[in-house]
Amino acid sequence: MSEDLSGRVVVVTGGTRGVGRGIASSFARAGATVVVCGRSAPDSLPDGVAGFIACDVRDAEAVAAMVGEVVGRHRRVDVAVNNAGGSPPVEAATASPRFSEAIIRLNLMGALHVATAANRVMQSQPEGGTVINICSLSALRPSPNTAAYGAAKAGLLSLTQSLAMEWAPKVRVNAVTPGPVRTEQSALFYGDEAGIARVGSTIPAGRLAEPRDVGEACVLLCSPAAAYITGANLLVHGGGERPPYIDAANG
Repeated sequence: MSEDLSGRVVVVTGGTRGVGRGIASSFARAGATVVVCGRSAPDSLPDGVAGFIACDVRDAEAVAAMVGEVVGRHRRVDVAVNNAGGSPPVEAATASPRFSEAIIRLNLMGALHVATAANRVMQSQPEGGTVINICSLSALRPSPNTAAYGAAKAGLLSLTQSLAMEWAPKVRVNAVTPGPVRTEQSALFYGDEAGIARVGSTIPAGRLAEPRDVGEACVLLCSPAAAYITGANLLVHGGGERPPYIDAANG
């Protein structure tokens, strides 16, 4: 299936690197006009992306200004992808309150700010719009060393369902939950190439996801084929994580 999103205007937060860059590129390949935002300008934009706007999604006023600038440039917003987020590994017992609050603000409140600002525009458009929240398997299982992050992403899943109900039928709101993704930060969590390969071998699909895999799932959720899908969580995890008890029982 080849999706044609020509004429659609898409905003991708954190769209300059990693998973966000893959998402932005996928929408651009589908013909959409794509604007990415981040706290600092990148050295280069993903291929086909229309522009960059500096924005810290933790700041609601800055988000409102960013969405207003997109509308000023392109007259509409059809899709908002909440990809900005993440967390370095830190044990909960030693993480400072300020650190934990910052992680929750980025991964949960930032998404709410963007979704709310985009919804104001989408509700006034005859075609409405779509919000996609990029979540994490950390929301669905224990998240040791990233506890605040996992809690924020679990909150984001709940937020997805609530906003989908509140903003229907004009605006659809869905979540995409990737498994491990190979990005420039993979070594931080999985080690060297051998470690990345070992992690990939535990996934039924036989490899880590690529950013494009996540991007194509987002494009699908914004296509006419997904017109009846809202309040859903699409797992893009290659079949999931192997339960540890299996290896323990056989080892």
